[in-house]
Amino acid sequence: MKKFVLATLAALVSAALSAQVYTEASDLTLIGKIIDTPNPYHRVDTVRYKGFTKGENLQVRCPAGIAVLFRTDSPSITVKATGDFSYQANNTMRLASHGFDLYIRKDGKWLWAAACCPAPRNPQAPMDLIKNMAPGVKECLLYLPIYSELTSLQIGVEEGRMLTPMESPFRHRVAIFGSSYTHGISTSRAGMSYPDQFTRHTGIQLLSLGCSGNCKMQPYFAAVLEDVEADAFVFDAFSNPNAKMIEERLFPFIERLQAAHPGKPLIFQQTIRREKRNFDTAVEASEAAKQHMADSLMKIAVKRYKDVYYIKPSASTPLQESSVDGTHPDDYGYYQWSRSIEKPLLRILRKYGLR
Repeated sequence: MKKFVLATLAALVSAALSAQVYTEASDLTLIGKIIDTPNPYHRVDTVRYKGFTKGENLQVRCPAGIAVLFRTDSPSITVKATGDFSYQANNTMRLASHGFDLYIRKDGKWLWAAACCPAPRNPQAPMDLIKNMAPGVKECLLYLPIYSELTSLQIGVEEGRMLTPMESPFRHRVAIFGSSYTHGISTSRAGMSYPDQFTRHTGIQLLSLGCSGNCKMQPYFAAVLEDVEADAFVFDAFSNPNAKMIEERLFPFIERLQAAHPGKPLIFQQTIRREKRNFDTAVEASEAAKQHMADSLMKIAVKRYKDVYYIKPSASTPLQESSVDGTHPDDYGYYQWSRSIEKPLLRILRKYGLR
């Protein structure tokens, strides 16, 4: 009996010492947000901006590319989230679509630390993100799910430990509008999209508006981008539309954004080579047509319009096996994409004093 009482007391003391104190993530430092919204974890206010389809409406409410910066000396970190975690896909891990992805800065570099994902049957239960960290203050970067709508995210640290907002070390505001590639589809974790990898590696902050299957230079997306406060704009605009859409929409899209953001660079990316083209002749014909249309029109655009640029990324390996599903790259493919645009993009940004 005495041993039982002592064990119980020890357990209660241990539980008290490790009790978690929670802070709403939006009270810390959010990066990657392209525009202000009433719900801090949404990317676009769909009450203010109209015209989106049902699928697009959900996508712009998902926090893909948004991350939380904070400092803590807690040995463990817990997260609690509420929201819609119903999205399912065969080509994207739940750690990316539903989960939270933690990096910690060490010796000036962002090192991966941990990831967690809500339990399917009880998504609102607290999740242990990381435990048993060595003493000392950690600078943390926590990516939010790419395909789940959040209504609340609370970050927990042990009682008596500090949790404070961290000043962002990322420079400038560079908006990026794109397809499922920019959204991060087929990544294994929430922080592995090519905009996220680019931001961590260069220190230049990309503000992602990636919308899987839905980056087609639509006027209602242009209306959002007109109101975005950014130093530059990057587009993955030729991955979703077909050749006819590109022909009809490209120049009006450029002219509308130039009117809203005079003197700001508009940097367009060619779409990457989809490895499904290797043996599917219909895909080969469609992809070749839209790539040819983009190349032809951008050759005109960079001469006709000041501050318009065209770069060509690559996400392939020599054996063309970086694809998950024939369309989307894996994490390494997205790493290849990020590195392939780094030099040309930085070179253009430097022309505008963005270093």
